[in-house]
Amino acid sequence: MKKKVCVRTASKVAVAFGMSALLALSVGCNEKKTAAKVDDGTIRIEGAFRGEEEARFQEIVKIFNEQNPQFHVTYEGSPDFEVQIQVETQANTPPDIAAIPQPGTMKRFADAGWIKPLDSEVVAAIEENYAPVWKELGSYNGATYGVFHRVNAKSFVWYNKKEWAKRGYSIPKTWDELRELEARMVNEGVTPWSVGFESAAASGWPGTDWLEDMVLRTAGPDVYDKWVNHEIQFDDPAIVNALKYCGEIFLNNDYVYGGSANIVSLNYGDSVKPLFENPPKAMMNRQGNFITGFMQDEIQSNLEENVGVFALPGVDPQWGTPVLGGGDQFVAFTDKPGVKEFMKFLTTWEACAPWARIGGALFPHKNQNFNDYGNALEREIAEILVSASVFRFDASDLMPTEVGSGSFWTGMVNYVSGAESAEECLKVIDETWPQ
Repeated sequence: MKKKVCVRTASKVAVAFGMSALLALSVGCNEKKTAAKVDDGTIRIEGAFRGEEEARFQEIVKIFNEQNPQFHVTYEGSPDFEVQIQVETQANTPPDIAAIPQPGTMKRFADAGWIKPLDSEVVAAIEENYAPVWKELGSYNGATYGVFHRVNAKSFVWYNKKEWAKRGYSIPKTWDELRELEARMVNEGVTPWSVGFESAAASGWPGTDWLEDMVLRTAGPDVYDKWVNHEIQFDDPAIVNALKYCGEIFLNNDYVYGGSANIVSLNYGDSVKPLFENPPKAMMNRQGNFITGFMQDEIQSNLEENVGVFALPGVDPQWGTPVLGGGDQFVAFTDKPGVKEFMKFLTTWEACAPWARIGGALFPHKNQNFNDYGNALEREIAEILVSASVFRFDASDLMPTEVGSGSFWTGMVNYVSGAESAEECLKVIDETWPQ
């Protein structure tokens, strides 16, 4: 507990006095740890998993330790992990392995020389057990640093399985088929979509996810990467075009539950509930795999029977059906014995199956047994994730804070409310990009 207090204090000092104070305080926080450092076969892992997530990951660690008694892997989760790992690397007291949630952090650590390229055996295991995109996401400047384990995904459309069966609706495989389904729904007097942007101070973030999905589908991953890195501007024609695809839905009062005005006031968690009212008020809701936790209790009690899910259809066939999401990549700060072995272990399904059986996590491994997932719904979304040829991290999470969790959020609200056109909205967002 003492270490956690130190890190939290360091975070507050950093805000008030800057990074130099943070680093000075970190030395005091880590003196005892440095003095007591002994190579006793212990492999220290740190990350942001806490509570139930930490308990599930500890079960993975336990399996490794039982199979490899010459090593002893330990895991510590912290609510201040992102600050803590910066402090420890600057003070030269990092863990042996860390679970990094953002690709940008991995790249900064690689640039600084703090993390080690993965051993060739681990890279070979990644090439064997993952689609190529996961090696690409864990690589930088020609070297592979990250092993992906638990991931999440957002590009899903949820629906009321019983209602769809009653109406004879089929899952659309292409964007054109989705448009045909939307038109049929309206002709039958029902509303295609329920969309909610409200999230208190974070209102608008669901809209950023929609736009990110559409950039991947209409412009492809290369343009998406350039957009994230500001190599093209927000008001580039490719991004304007993607937003107009969103607008076909958002700005059509016949297509959205409560009309366009309701999008801004409807909470994102509540936006899935109209699908399961009696009678349903809307037919579809686009959201990440976490949204099942916001469904009505009686729906959650039997997800397999009540809830259906499919991937948001692709637009351009050359990019298939892209998936937007996030995930934790494990990187190594040391090459001591046991590090390579644990990293290679993470590439196997054995290191994932216990968590999959309990539920609440997805894994990108090609060699996974989908039957290990606790319910049919998670099996379906895991299959969507694994079959995706294009996967990208949430763009707003990778952009500068002023944009990704600032002007981008508010810009989507302004667009949906009619305060700004697609071109105006994106131009205003771009003007906030740090120079």
